[in-house]
Amino acid sequence: MKRHVAKQVVGLLIVSVGLLGTSGARAEESAKKVEGPKKGPRIEIAFVLDTTGSMSGLIAGAKEKIWSIANQISSGKPRPDVFMALVPYRDKGDSYVTKVFQLTSNLDQVHTDLMKFQAQGGGDGPENVNQGLYDAIHKLQWSEGKKVTRIIYLVGDFPPHNEYKDVPTYDKLAKAAIEKGIYVNTILCGNNNEARVVWQEIARRAEGEFFQIAQDGAVRSVDTPYDRKLAELNRELLKTAVVYGEKATRETQTKLNADASAPVAEPESAEGKRELRKAADRVEFSLKAGKASSNDLISDLDNNKVKLDNVPVDQLPETMQKMTPAERKTYVANQQAARAKLAAQIKDLSSKRDEHLKKEAAASPSPSASFDLKVMESAKKQAAKAGVEYGK
Repeated sequence: MKRHVAKQVVGLLIVSVGLLGTSGARAEESAKKVEGPKKGPRIEIAFVLDTTGSMSGLIAGAKEKIWSIANQISSGKPRPDVFMALVPYRDKGDSYVTKVFQLTSNLDQVHTDLMKFQAQGGGDGPENVNQGLYDAIHKLQWSEGKKVTRIIYLVGDFPPHNEYKDVPTYDKLAKAAIEKGIYVNTILCGNNNEARVVWQEIARRAEGEFFQIAQDGAVRSVDTPYDRKLAELNRELLKTAVVYGEKATRETQTKLNADASAPVAEPESAEGKRELRKAADRVEFSLKAGKASSNDLISDLDNNKVKLDNVPVDQLPETMQKMTPAERKTYVANQQAARAKLAAQIKDLSSKRDEHLKKEAAASPSPSASFDLKVMESAKKQAAKAGVEYGK
């Protein structure tokens, strides 16, 4: 009974049905021994981004808003599991043509990968848009099922090289996308007329939406009195995570958690305030998505995805491997209790922060054609077709 009440207090800190990491197969196998929750809706989003030199402003805005976007998408009813992928593209002759970062629910990994993006190269007109689209459609591991919303956001400022013959042209790719149940929304940065025609046709053929925004993405950020405290709670929440899985998975996730919980050195500086906002968005996402981090034993136990006794000892953190079974249960119970207290604080401050942001938006609204607003606007419409609803 106490456990049930505690879970009501925690409210939303239940792990989403997602990836335990590609190297966590044994942990996933043990999870099959326990009857878990029914799978809910899933939203899979791939950002196909031009990363040439002219896109520096947009990329900077995307780096700041990635957690905010995930936070808002996860607020749908019923709560969707959020997966993201990144496919940066440039052109032949640049340092790379495309890279593929697979769909994952581990958004700390997505954020880490995105932070490494640099706008370089280009400057010579058309880019290899078709290769970027091709890789997103055919190389990403999209899920199947009626409860899955699959979305590509093609973001760039120049048209494709249709003379390249090694991949299909954009019109054929758009047709291939919608045949696989993938919407393609196109976001044109700047005023290139040739690109506008192509972007509009891609969106029309792939049943998506076309948006045109300022070259820099027109992203607007608002500080709140609650950012610093929520950033602190983000660090405290991550202390309750118990990373498990294969050794390589544990090492990777532990590093991601350390990066996500790093204190802000100069919180009053512009960069410091930016980091505080991202940490506040991250912890709000954690509350809504129901997990302190990916590969977290505490969340999986709370959601009945695994039983502690069924987890192989060598899948546990090294500190827990040295404990007796009774000591492990006590340790887990203490982590669960600490998380329950944090969840109540996070929920209260998140509500106050959201109200503050709503008032600021009403008094001084962001440009209607901004990168993050256009992503959310279209994602909500397309997710509604799979039964996910969003409030106004």
